[in-house]
Amino acid sequence: MPIKIENSLPACAILESENIFVMTQYRAMTQDIRPLKIGLLNLMPTKIATETQLLRCLSNTPLQIEIDLIQTASHVSKNTPGDHLFKFYQTFDQVRDNYYDGFIITGAPIERMPFEEVDYWPEMMEIMEWTKTHVHSTLHICWGAQAGLYYHYGVPKYEISPKLSGVYKHRVLCPKESLFRGFDDVFYAPHSRFTTIHSEDIRKVPDLTLMAESDKAGPYIILARNGRQIFVTGHSEYDPDTLANEYYRDLNKGMNPNIPENYFQDDDPSKPPVVSWRSHAMLLYTNWLNYYVYQSTPYDIHQLA
Repeated sequence: MPIKIENSLPACAILESENIFVMTQYRAMTQDIRPLKIGLLNLMPTKIATETQLLRCLSNTPLQIEIDLIQTASHVSKNTPGDHLFKFYQTFDQVRDNYYDGFIITGAPIERMPFEEVDYWPEMMEIMEWTKTHVHSTLHICWGAQAGLYYHYGVPKYEISPKLSGVYKHRVLCPKESLFRGFDDVFYAPHSRFTTIHSEDIRKVPDLTLMAESDKAGPYIILARNGRQIFVTGHSEYDPDTLANEYYRDLNKGMNPNIPENYFQDDDPSKPPVVSWRSHAMLLYTNWLNYYVYQSTPYDIHQLA
């Protein structure tokens, strides 16, 4: 896919080394089409890694996509260089008048905090309300999914122990839904979190449809508003070594973490991870872009309602 991003964005060189087509602004201007406008609200502390992972997942389509990287104004990231944020990111106040074909709200490592105690929760509520009128389809990931389900539909989260960490088998509950076109009946996806949501709480809300779930990891994909809102509780975008990096980080902190399940070869952390989720991750993002964004968004993006 021709992803339209700035040449100096670190993700650009990484994606080009993987033979992913990254388009310069000059070349994009010579194509007589309207690119899809995608906003990415990046709440993760390691913003460069997260933006690269998500741009990679958005790459498996011929559609031209224009990405806006967005950060909250009410919380300053301490783990991403300030010059990177200044050069490549905008705050919500800078984009609130924009309209987007698609919008992604990432996870954040704050799931054990009550939503109301998160320092940027008021801004998050404002952004999530704004997406209902300024975004055609919003994809919520992990904590972003829990936050969206709580804000829009009152679905609670529950703390779990030990941490859910690993790659888990999921089953498709609605195989005829376009989001699962090309999916196997069962598929794998990574999870990394201290909280969960319950299927029975999802099923209590008439406006929500549980689309895929796991016996161990719980609800995975939930749809609302005919796909205008999609909630994904895991991290299909994760790189092969992301769970390993998290495990060794926590191990070095003396936190005695459990070994991520179904992840390392033979469940032995001295051996390399076995990637079992990449193909379905690509399908998930490709299907979202094609069927829930491109096929149904108005040509005049300002007609969103």
